Amino acid sequence: MSSIAIETAPSRIMPVHRLVGAYLAEARTECVRYLRAPGFLLPVTLFPTLFYLLFGVVMAHGADADAARYLLASYGVFGVMSPGLFGFGVSLAVERENGLLTLKRALPMPPGAYLLGKMVMAMFAAGVVIVLLLALATGLAHVRLDATQALSLLLTGVLGVLPFCALGMLVGTLVKGQSAAGVVNIIYLPMSFLSGLWIPLAMLPTALQRIAPVWPSAHLQPLALAALGLGHGSPWPHVGVLLAYGVAFFLLAARRLRRVG
Repeated sequence: MSSIAIETAPSRIMPVHRLVGAYLAEARTECVRYLRAPGFLLPVTLFPTLFYLLFGVVMAHGADADAARYLLASYGVFGVMSPGLFGFGVSLAVERENGLLTLKRALPMPPGAYLLGKMVMAMFAAGVVIVLLLALATGLAHVRLDATQALSLLLTGVLGVLPFCALGMLVGTLVKGQSAAGVVNIIYLPMSFLSGLWIPLAMLPTALQRIAPVWPSAHLQPLALAALGLGHGSPWPHVGVLLAYGVAFFLLAARRLRRVG
């Protein structure tokens, strides 16, 4: 009996190449699924783009070079928050409610592939947002950027979406599908304002300036500014805070999913 168990045990272990293939297949499927859902992708990408076009291009016409780069960095952060919060928060809540998450768990796939697929989708959408903003900045606002600055901002946006994926995942485990969009907006818009993404922190009341470091977006903005050559001080404390937020939100969300599904 023990020899049979010993002989059959290796067959239950998925080979590495198949494991990697399963993760890649789920990531590709998730991206394709949302590319075919313009009701999700268009608002996530066009909403921050229109904000930047109105406030960063039209109303800031004639601003000096540093102010133009500041607006690009700030609205870039505003833009990359959206795929993480909505891509995880709303879609996870809806898929939990309609039973898709239960079905995914019953499929013969690695347990983390579903979340990794959503993460890749959010990173892809964040990259699209940054590319659109860069096109508007260089084409209409005449912001002068070299290739290194543009790629640095793109990389900051693609990686910077991850803490907001974790936050969105936590929200998606706590609310129902019908209320998810409203709850995410209650988090998304006030956080953007209180982090100084719409109005510089120096122009906000002192009390709001003091609590600004509480918000993850207030730590991503200095990294975006540094990518465009406007950084002051070391970026690593901000990286550490974002990493801590991401890990904490993810662990809380994973615990919630294990308990209630």
